[in-house]
Amino acid sequence: MMGPHHAACGAAAWVAMTTRFHIDLAGAAQVLPFLPHGVDVGLGLLHVSAVGVVTGALVTAGAALVPDADHRNATIAHSLPPVSNIVCREIGKASGGHRHGTHSVLGIFFFILVALLAGLWTLPLAPFGTIYPGAGLLSVLLVSFAAKVLRIIPDSMRKFPWLLGLAAGVFITFFAPQEQGWFPLAVGVGAAVHIVGDMLTTGGCNLIWPLRIKPPTFLRRIPVVSWVWKPSGYLAVPVLGHAGSWREWLLLVPVSLYAVLGMGGALFAVAGVGAA
Repeated sequence: MMGPHHAACGAAAWVAMTTRFHIDLAGAAQVLPFLPHGVDVGLGLLHVSAVGVVTGALVTAGAALVPDADHRNATIAHSLPPVSNIVCREIGKASGGHRHGTHSVLGIFFFILVALLAGLWTLPLAPFGTIYPGAGLLSVLLVSFAAKVLRIIPDSMRKFPWLLGLAAGVFITFFAPQEQGWFPLAVGVGAAVHIVGDMLTTGGCNLIWPLRIKPPTFLRRIPVVSWVWKPSGYLAVPVLGHAGSWREWLLLVPVSLYAVLGMGGALFAVAGVGAA
């Protein structure tokens, strides 16, 4: 899956987890009787403030790019030079190369652990109360990743992603959402969404890295098995075909629109609170 699509899926996943709104279709149902009178959009599993929706979506969008930090030529490697170049090079070495350690269950837990440790670094500072420098610093990198690839970000910001990354990092440092555990959860969701996205393409992933279980020779002759369980041991459900296919675009256009609408609604809510 392409980088911008990973980021959009990450943001959409966070919006879906933290919001739930009703779309009234009563008028349309009068013309088309088979339509429902309304539909609920979003899961609303995690109750966070409007600020938490926006900041979490940006962090999750960036985290959804982190598994590709195992590739020194990935887009995110050039998002915050020279820091991002160094980080990607070292992660690639430690994880065994592209689509190995960072694209596994172990990789997800590692990213969550890093985010958890960063979130534990807090300081008391009047008049802000408790500030979160660890989450803020890590957010600089994550939001810079997102700003580099998301098409919903203005071109000027995507040329200088560190501007948005620094702004988000400062904001999160001083005004992080008060909901406990939001930061490692956002990072974990982003990483997991990335891996799921790659598994929907023909490349697949090895979820149990550093182990690798290859299918027996006789099973490779069965079409469905060979389609899902690759000779390399990777698993895939390649309903989207190759990365960047028209099927991927067909899926990601509404996903991106949903992410934009969810974040836009949360921003309006934040502005409304500020005006009040």
